[in-house]
Amino acid sequence: MSRIGKKPVELPKGVTAEIKGQTIEVKGPKGTRSFTATDDIDLVLEDGAISVKPRGLSKRARQQWGMTRSMVENLTVGVSEGFKRELEIQGVGYRAQMQGKTLKLQLGYSHDVNFETPEGVTITAPKQTEIVVEGIDQQIVGQVAANIREWRRPEPYKGKGIRYKGEFVFRKEGKKK
Repeated sequence: MSRIGKKPVELPKGVTAEIKGQTIEVKGPKGTRSFTATDDIDLVLEDGAISVKPRGLSKRARQQWGMTRSMVENLTVGVSEGFKRELEIQGVGYRAQMQGKTLKLQLGYSHDVNFETPEGVTITAPKQTEIVVEGIDQQIVGQVAANIREWRRPEPYKGKGIRYKGEFVFRKEGKKK
């Protein structure tokens, strides 16, 4: 039995769901998202909650059960609250700023890095050393944050680079004389 799959997904205020066959469409104040479940899963909307049930006891049905429930919950959270990923920049002369839809990063290279904001995501730079990525799709928000971080990962000797807020970077000792 899936412990995650057994729990129904409650719909918050202002969020509506519509099930058509294996596709569920969730509408909320931040937008609309949809997800298509596999044929091994039944989606049921009852009393303001979405229940996910496996159609059989096959291994594939049990695998899809908890995953489908997590995907449906991410849809409801995305359209009601949205997802946010915060990055911080550490290093002398390292900074970020928004210019229209382009994030300009100065990361110690001989040139500035221009990162175009993809569709469905908003990027803001409240301070020169902070970047906030927001959107309604958790996967896209996480991928955009990872792509920004990839330009200059935190290095273990001085800790310089772009890191997730609250990320611990294991520090190494330098060479001994």
